[in-house]
Amino acid sequence: DVYEPDSFRRRYNEGGIGDDDEDESGSESSDSDSEDSDSDDDGSDEIEGEDDMADEGSESDSQEGSSSDSDEVSTGEEETQKAWKTNIAQEAAQNYLRREKSFANLQQLVYGAPGGTESKVVSDEDGNASGNDDEGGDDSDSDDDFFKLKDKKSSTSFNAKGSEGVPTLDDIQLGENDSSRKVPNSQSGMAFDMNAWLEEGEDCLVESIRNKFVTGDWGTGEEGEEEEFDKFEDLEAGERYGPNGEVIEDSDDDEAPEGMTDAELREFNAKKKASQKSGFDEDYDESKKGNVGKAGDEQAENEYVEALKREKEARMKRNKDEFGVDGELSRLRYEGFRQGIYCRVRIDGIPPEFVESFDPTMPLVIGGLTPQETERGLIRCRFKKHRWHRKILKCNDPLVFSIGWRRFQSIPVFSTEDQNGRYRYLKYTPEHMHCQATFYGPQVPPNTGILAIQRLSGNIPGFRISATGVVLELDASSKVVKKLKLVGTPTKIFKNTAFISGMFNSELEVSRFEGASIRTVSGLRGQVKKSIREGQPGTFRATFEDKILISDIIFCRTWVPVEIKKYYNPVTSLLCKSGADGWRAMKPKAQLLVETQTPIEVNPDSIYKPIERKERTFNKLRVPKGVEAALPYSSKHKDEKKKKNKSYLSKRAVVMEADEKKKYTFVQAVNTIRNDKQAKRKEKNAERRLAKSKETAKQDEKLEASRKARKRQQHRADGKMEAARERKRLRG
Repeated sequence: DVYEPDSFRRRYNEGGIGDDDEDESGSESSDSDSEDSDSDDDGSDEIEGEDDMADEGSESDSQEGSSSDSDEVSTGEEETQKAWKTNIAQEAAQNYLRREKSFANLQQLVYGAPGGTESKVVSDEDGNASGNDDEGGDDSDSDDDFFKLKDKKSSTSFNAKGSEGVPTLDDIQLGENDSSRKVPNSQSGMAFDMNAWLEEGEDCLVESIRNKFVTGDWGTGEEGEEEEFDKFEDLEAGERYGPNGEVIEDSDDDEAPEGMTDAELREFNAKKKASQKSGFDEDYDESKKGNVGKAGDEQAENEYVEALKREKEARMKRNKDEFGVDGELSRLRYEGFRQGIYCRVRIDGIPPEFVESFDPTMPLVIGGLTPQETERGLIRCRFKKHRWHRKILKCNDPLVFSIGWRRFQSIPVFSTEDQNGRYRYLKYTPEHMHCQATFYGPQVPPNTGILAIQRLSGNIPGFRISATGVVLELDASSKVVKKLKLVGTPTKIFKNTAFISGMFNSELEVSRFEGASIRTVSGLRGQVKKSIREGQPGTFRATFEDKILISDIIFCRTWVPVEIKKYYNPVTSLLCKSGADGWRAMKPKAQLLVETQTPIEVNPDSIYKPIERKERTFNKLRVPKGVEAALPYSSKHKDEKKKKNKSYLSKRAVVMEADEKKKYTFVQAVNTIRNDKQAKRKEKNAERRLAKSKETAKQDEKLEASRKARKRQQHRADGKMEAARERKRLRG
């Protein structure tokens, strides 16, 4: 049987449980479906078949055994031992059924018991029959039979006059759900005969249940009958009315109705007292809650806490009254598991490494994912380097992202949004600004927070959190573009037209860039026209604003899309015994170079070189003589040629007279004296500076000792602090 209590009842009613030594149990063990409706007064049943003969033989044997035992003399201990063993199995079964019946299961009352159950009701006829059987027995047997449950017999008289070979309605269990058992002598061989449902008339079975359905008559009944009402309350007016429309006062409801027994009166008073106490507690709690806002009133806060406790106890009591004894199971079935309840969770598909490396001291957080979060795509987010992180982040370096319930490693691509809506590629994150980051991972709803970490190992010096951000949108393709400059040189120059080569490699590329804007280093703007077949492949004709030079460099600015690497590596630290250190993640290139001691690759094209530009020489401006003659004097060219031979003034000799010689000699003597004084002054200044430097050196020598002592103390303190940091880092 699926439902154990129902199977227990069925075996008990069919005689499967009882004492074989008693005659009464033997009479009750006959099948309920095969017993006759008209039983004798002494309670004996008619038994047929070989099984019945065996039962009679067992009864006679038990009687002979009992007569032989009465001849023997037993001690007092044996009699006492047999007395408490009498009917022990049947009494245990009756106690179990009595306890189960006292429990109120809301689910069974509303939805019915699971599985096929039989209705067990004691009828008047069965009660009389059991009473006649127990007249000759002792008092204990009569008490046991008083609480015995019998199979329900329908008291209606529908199909009472059944034909021969067709079971009557008493034998047909219309309320049963078990349709696998066949009724004996049934023509159809089904669980019950359908003739009872096919009868017509006012007293037939179908008419008796017609008004139980929506299509039935829900009226007041026969004409002349008055509609009966129960007590009701007008919630708007706040008044209560009786069955006949009279107003019920509060004092009338407080008084106990007449004709109540002592037990009912005690129960009525207890309910009245509990309702008054609950009303007083509610008013008291509301008044205390209003006093919480007063500053410095500790007593009011304590009273508020007590009021909350009383509300919680009242709520728990209501739940217990609502759900009954097995209310916790029913409440969990309808509400789910509340906070603070221990529960057992079954998770399918757990890898064996998780069980092997499970650490019971480490708490686990169980979460759930929506169906759309199980798919992966490109995530664009607003990203910013954490201000406590020492270094800026480089594009295409792997990062460990913590988003929602997931931790995974991916490769982000940084970009910034220009004024025209273009997402321009960035090689590094800005120092103190936000940027855009696009990476591949599981889809999450927008406005979800993001935390990025470079490495999960615990021995990382400095601040571990590299960046933070928030999800902006989800997309299947990337919009990040990168700037690319195409460079070419002119081969032939005409007035405003030139042939450019070296920028493209084929005529197809030129055709794709027809109409693109180009520019020279000097700032002249131009446009790509058509490809030409002469020269190397990819040569094209371009027009400019002005005539360009053969030394000009022409470049074309283009934007190419950046491919986002679809890399997704979930963090499986719980599957490793060593935790995060055992999880193998992608390492950035800089870390690999340091670990393998590989020198950094140097690209010669990436090295900044000094710009060497040859000095350009321009030809002199030659103005025709006819044009220069017609020009005014201020506009004529005035360049004088350098003379190869010396002039007369530089070649001639100067002869001084006597007075001029005296003056020249006097000036030379004065200059000599002045130069001698300056030389002596310089020597004295040098001596003075030397003495001053010696004195300063002596003072510095005295101060140097104190400086060294202070430096020694400072270095010692710094060394201790660094050693403490290292020990703390090694401890983890």
